[in-house]
Amino acid sequence: MLPFIDLASQRARIAGKIDAALARVLAHGQYINGPEVRAFESQLAAFCGATHTLANANGTDALALPLMAWGVGRGDAIFCPAFTFAATAEVAPWVDATPVFVDVLPDTYNIDPASLEAAIAGIKREGKLRPKVAIAVDLFGQPADYPRLAEICRREGLKLIADSAQAFGCTLDGEHPMHWADATTTSFFPAKPLGCYGDGGATLTNSEADLAAMRSFAVHGAGSDKYDNIRIGMNSRLDTMQAAILIEKLAIFADEIRERNIVAERYRQMLPNAVKTPKVIAGGVSTWAQYTIEIENPDNLAAHLRNDGIPTARYYPKPLHQQSAYRAFPVGAGGMNVSDDICKRVISLPMHAYLDEATQEKIAGSVRGFCDAGG
Repeated sequence: MLPFIDLASQRARIAGKIDAALARVLAHGQYINGPEVRAFESQLAAFCGATHTLANANGTDALALPLMAWGVGRGDAIFCPAFTFAATAEVAPWVDATPVFVDVLPDTYNIDPASLEAAIAGIKREGKLRPKVAIAVDLFGQPADYPRLAEICRREGLKLIADSAQAFGCTLDGEHPMHWADATTTSFFPAKPLGCYGDGGATLTNSEADLAAMRSFAVHGAGSDKYDNIRIGMNSRLDTMQAAILIEKLAIFADEIRERNIVAERYRQMLPNAVKTPKVIAGGVSTWAQYTIEIENPDNLAAHLRNDGIPTARYYPKPLHQQSAYRAFPVGAGGMNVSDDICKRVISLPMHAYLDEATQEKIAGSVRGFCDAGG
């Protein structure tokens, strides 16, 4: 079976540097909050034009920490897309707020600004919740429509979070999402475009006050006196070894983004017309966390490809508003028509920076064979 994401090839490329980095951590023995953590925070901020980075335990904590810093809580509405992973929505109940689901665009699968506007207006008419935060997910690697989203959030008095767990490194008109967002979050889960060898995450901000509050919340609500905690917090930190690994991965990340875009363009040229290939927002550069296509019989295609030794993945066959834990939460005015529709057809093909042309031709050839046989 071909790898869906080839971490082994990346490991082979930088094995010596990672081994040396880990040896340095073992030598100095500062396994928690060692110097590599602060070095990585600084490098990550510089990479995407942010003023500050707070490295933390995972991408979900990364989303929760700015909500905590902003005092989001009971009676507050957090708007998020329905077509995404559960982490985006689950942080709302964590802080006793309410997720409100918003539909996505049919081409990029990212949050639909018009649906967001309708959802905000509907919540305001109902009068039970206060519109407080919008979380835009940079799904499958590409940026959401941040100029429009930022304008809506400014007008309506909402904070804007860019959930870049799948897309850290993406840009729109040369700018990273941090250019528009109040906070950008990411995950370093191993399968992400920029991943470590375990769990990890980061929250980026241009606000020194937000950074200070988030650092406190991330360390049990600590204040200046270690034994006088000033907030109810959590324990969320990036281990020094993971930071050391990420420093080496960040050094090759820009090159890997270029390679991922070459791979994506080859797919576009190789795949048959019967397949709907991804569309990237005008002016956008995707990091291609996944290469997600649409086809009428995705489960049958998955079985066909599996017989040819090719893995696939289905993201997300059941949108959040249909899932058991989230059915009781509000759906924005206008409904979830696009989310309900695309979930029936999407399927993702192997995607990584080390996917060579011959292997891609095998994958595309198998898809063509499926389509030629009537799907």
